Order: sequence, then C-alpha cells, then structure tokens
Amino acid sequence: MAPAKKRNVSSVKTAEKSAKKAKVDLSKSVERILESRKHANDVFDILESLQAEQEKEVISAVAACSELFCALLERKELFLGKLPGEEDALSGGYSAQDKYQIFMRHRYTSCVEILLEHLSHEQYDIKESAMCCLMKFAAGEGRHPLEDLDWSEHYSFPRELIQALVDNLLSKTTDNSLLISRFQQFLEMEDVRYYVMSSIRDNVGKVMDKNKGAVVPVYQNNVFTLMSSISMPNQESELTNFMVKQEAKHEDWKAAKLHEHKRVFERMWLGFLKYKLPNSMYKKVLVILHDSILPYMSKPTLMIDFLTAAYEIGGAISLLALNGLFVLIHQHNLDYPDFYKKLYNLLEPSVFHVKYRARFFHLANLFLSSSHLPVYLVAAFAKRLARLALTAPPTALLIVLPFIYNLIRRHPSCRVLIHKPSTEDEPFEDPYLMDEEDPAQCRALESSLWEIKSLQKHYHPDVAKAALLINTPLSEQEDDISETLEVTTYELMEKDLKQPELKSVPLEFETATRLLKGGGDVLGQHFCLA
Repeated sequence: MAPAKKRNVSSVKTAEKSAKKAKVDLSKSVERILESRKHANDVFDILESLQAEQEKEVISAVAACSELFCALLERKELFLGKLPGEEDALSGGYSAQDKYQIFMRHRYTSCVEILLEHLSHEQYDIKESAMCCLMKFAAGEGRHPLEDLDWSEHYSFPRELIQALVDNLLSKTTDNSLLISRFQQFLEMEDVRYYVMSSIRDNVGKVMDKNKGAVVPVYQNNVFTLMSSISMPNQESELTNFMVKQEAKHEDWKAAKLHEHKRVFERMWLGFLKYKLPNSMYKKVLVILHDSILPYMSKPTLMIDFLTAAYEIGGAISLLALNGLFVLIHQHNLDYPDFYKKLYNLLEPSVFHVKYRARFFHLANLFLSSSHLPVYLVAAFAKRLARLALTAPPTALLIVLPFIYNLIRRHPSCRVLIHKPSTEDEPFEDPYLMDEEDPAQCRALESSLWEIKSLQKHYHPDVAKAALLINTPLSEQEDDISETLEVTTYELMEKDLKQPELKSVPLEFETATRLLKGGGDVLGQHFCLA
C-alpha cells in the first residue's frame, strides 16, 4: 500500500505544478494579447484551458478571461453593433482593425457561452467563479455597450447577458440554492434587481408553458429561492446603488423608479404563482407572503386567486393562507364570501399539533375580536373549540380555555352556554352537531360548555385550574393569550420540575398530651367506649 500512496502524492504535486504553470502561462498570454494584436491567437489557449478537466486550471482560465475581456471592453476593442459572421468579415470590405475587433468579439461570445455552461458544473467553485466573471462582463458591457442602445427602454444595460445568466441559474435538474445565495449580493444593485425580476418572469412563462403547467419541483424551488432573495426598497430615495451609471436621462430610466420596481415585482410573483406548485412550495410562499410580498405589490388584491386556492387546500396550508387573507381583508377591504364558515371548518384536532398553531390562534383571535359578529357564530366557535379540547394536549388547552373565555367576554349573549339550566337526574343529550360545516346550522346555542366542566378533573393541574374559572363570574378584562401561544410540552414539563420545594407543610391537628400519661385510664376509656 505504501508505494501506492507515494504515487498518489506525486500525482497531486504534479497536478499542482501544472496548475501553477498554467496560471503563469495564461497570465503571460493575457499580457501578450493586450500588448500586441499579433498574439491574438493566444486567446484560443485561454479558451481551451477554460474547458479543462482540472478545477484549478479552469478557475485560472476564468480569471484570465475576466482580465482579458474586461480590458478589451474598456479599450473598446470589441466590435460594436450587430456582429457579422467570421467568414463574412474575411470576405467583406472590413479594415484590419474591424477584422480584429470582429475576431475578438467572437472569442468573447464563445467565452460567455462556456461560462454559462459552467454554471451547471459539478464543482461549486467553478460555478461561482464563472458567475462572478459573467457579472464583471455585465458591468463592462453596461459601461461600454456592444449593441445599439435603445434609450427609450433599456438604456445601456446588458439585458441579454443577465437574461442568459438567470436562465442558467434556474436549472430544471440541479438545485442551485447555494449558487443563488451567492448571487444575492448582486441583487443589492437596483438595476440588476430590476432586470433580474423581469428575466425571471420571462423564464417562468417559457418553462412552465413548455411543461403545460405541470409541477417541476427542482425548477420551481430554484425560482422561489431566487425570488425570495430579492429585497425590495421602501422609498425611491433608497434607489442609489446602480451597477451601470447612465449618462443621460437617468431620471427617466425605469430601473430608477420605485413604482416600476413594484410593477415588475408584482408581475414576477403573479406569473410564478399562477401555476400549480408543490405542496411544500405553498408553505414557503405563504410564510413570507404577508411580510415580503404583499407590502411591495402595486395591487395586493391581485393575490386573491392564489390565496383562495391555497386556503381551500386544507391543513397547514390553509392556516398559513390566513395571514395573507387577513392583510387583504383588513387593509384592502377585501370582501371574502363564507370566510368565517371556512375558518370554522379549519378547527380540527390537527390544528393543535401543526407547526403554525401559534400563528393560527393569533389570527383567529383577531378575526373573532369584532363585537359585530352574530352571536350564533361566536357560540359555534366556542362550542367547537370546547369539544376539540377533550382530546387536546395540555399546551393547547392553555390556549383554548382563555380563548373561549375571551369570546364569552366579548359577547355576553354567549353566557347562556355557561348558565344553561341542567337537571342532574335526567339523561343529557347534547344537541350540538359537530359534523355540521355551517356554523349557523350546528345548534351551538342550544348546547352548553359541559366539556370545560369535565376538564376540571384534568390530570394537569394548570389545565384543571384554568377550567375551574368557568365556575366563577368572568372578569371584564380579557386574558392575554400571547404568552401561551408558543409554549411547548418540554417548556411545560420544565416549569413543573422547577417548582420550588416547600420547606414545611402546614397541617391542622391537635397535639396529643395524655397519650403516654395515665395509659391505663386511656385504655380503660377506650374499652368502655367500645
């Protein structure tokens, strides 16, 4: 085995030496090309190294390409305008300088194509260096455009290069989350962010239409990762960091206007969300929707179709959709038919065990805080929660019981659920219909909250104590349930275990004074009594 190890070490050293030699050679090639046009053919050596198998050699070639073509862009030695074919350049009436610029422009195009292919490379370091090099090219093209400028639309921004970069980042087969997180730093530049959003929208439309709207999990995950990396500005005065400084008409440039950013942002998200998503993707979108998406949309009400579809899926997805609906109902006067009926049907045993339980009860508390709700509706929610409480864990019960008490405090008409007259000798049949989906038809007002009475014998002392409150007149001040929303079973057990030990236990008894004195008399009295 020892000789094999020696051979491996020597091969590694040989590879490192060759990589260093290649780096030196490539640097010299760049210097020769920039010094004299007669060394122009050396560019083929650099492009060949760009496609090498050794990782270090490829990274060295990427650095060489970056140095070479950024310098040529700066010198304006790449052909400007519509690029003719190389054969046409040789046969046409072009000057020697034009032929050189056409030649180098074709090499630059080849370099860009190879770098775009490297965005799908197996080695992450190669992907990262290729992406950073392409962004340097984008900055160079922005300062020194290669195409005729369209001043009315996109000014001197390299839109095509950014579109190609985005198309390759949004792979259909490879998870590019790590690479996209590295790309996030470029999204801090206003113009890059603006054109990336536009490119995402175009790409999503093409790919999803080609797949006829079918779910493409890897691709859609890449798209979501890129879109969720975008941080939108809040005010137009914040739009100061641009990759490309426009020399003229800067104030008319769309990328410099906040309302244009919002418009593109809105169209990007709506274009993505109109297609069917994987179930896990719905959760990811809904978690950030109310904070990171709705506030930056020109017309947030356009999200109603997506939120309605998500709300009807059921389970945790429906719970998360409540956040977005809450924003639209309270801030944008959305009229949502049968909202409370659907909210009522979300109350299932699973609601106590989902990850988003705290968020659900917080929002449900807000929705049921209005004093204008009909009494039958509030009674239905109180009764359904009470019924579910029979099988709920202690952590959930510490939320549910104060929740029910608050509903009764807000709506005194619901006190009939507590003070319902009962006869202990007669058999009791609860008229409440648990399986009825319509809260108006469930007959909650005809029932009572006997479930809370049964919880007074719960094994957990905190639950039993909370259930006993229903025996006393409820105070007017509502209970603050925010402190119990995030309580876990582990925290509940830790709290019980950390209860301070009582040093002395108070007992009530009479001290025996004559037990050992006059024993005969005591025994005699005992026998007489017996």
